[in-house]
Amino acid sequence: MAAGEFAGAEGAAEVEEFTVCDPGGGPYALVAGPDGALWFTLVHSGRIGRLVPGEEPRSHRLDPDSGPTVLCAGPDGALWFTQYKAHRIGRITVAGEVTGFAPPTAECGPFGIAAGPDGALWFTETAADRVGRLGTEGTFTEYPLPVAGAFPSAIAAAGDAMWFTLNQADALGRIGMDGAVTVHELPTAGAAPVGIAVGPDGSVWWTEIGAGQIGRLAPGGRITEYPLPDRSARPHAITTDAAGAAWFTEWGGNRLGRITAEGALTHYALPTPAAEPHGIAIGPDGAVWAALEIGALARLGRAGTGA
Repeated sequence: MAAGEFAGAEGAAEVEEFTVCDPGGGPYALVAGPDGALWFTLVHSGRIGRLVPGEEPRSHRLDPDSGPTVLCAGPDGALWFTQYKAHRIGRITVAGEVTGFAPPTAECGPFGIAAGPDGALWFTETAADRVGRLGTEGTFTEYPLPVAGAFPSAIAAAGDAMWFTLNQADALGRIGMDGAVTVHELPTAGAAPVGIAVGPDGSVWWTEIGAGQIGRLAPGGRITEYPLPDRSARPHAITTDAAGAAWFTEWGGNRLGRITAEGALTHYALPTPAAEPHGIAIGPDGAVWAALEIGALARLGRAGTGA
């Protein structure tokens, strides 16, 4: 294990904010859709939103108490999402048609979801210590994890496997397409990893919301943890860009951050105080976008991406 030490620089790129709902709607996660729009979850109001920059945002109503949480672009041209409170997996087409699927394990608390290399959707079951697989035709398979009370959270695809965070076990998990699970303990106790992403070089990146750190597992297996200058920043979600850098939200610090494999950090303050940034993604326009729970999406222009 190597510890990265660095001082963060303040980025000069402009951050814009776009109001997409009332303050109680709760934008939580977002993703670039196959239709060139940004799609996002409204966790508190039970809706799925859609935004094309320059146009008015739209949203599609679900059960108001379903708790749509994380979403991803599926292999079938639709968007797939978890409904944490309703314990279901949802599917919405770009035309707004919604269907839902109930996993075999009741009250499982689905949270993270990502398209896998096998053409299926893979998701975490926070309350059941399982990882689930859902074929686009609606067939479920569930895989028990070897650690009890681990609270599997975010999940991401890498090559021929899926990687996921084990928030309460201070660990990462890897599951192969055959269902074999490997657990990798993190060096820092109380790290409480949440977000996870895989870079173009195969590096696995994650946020440590409990320790105020960003972690990286290099392709060769070496783990590096980078303490943030503000250890109370509570980094939450993370994504990677084409250059291999990782972008993340600082829920407690009201910032967006970028870090390279060499440990160079840049952070960008959000214009609105206490905006509560959660999800983060590279948008269809090549910019970095983040979901702000106050009812807005933030956009950091191309200058910040290195594009």
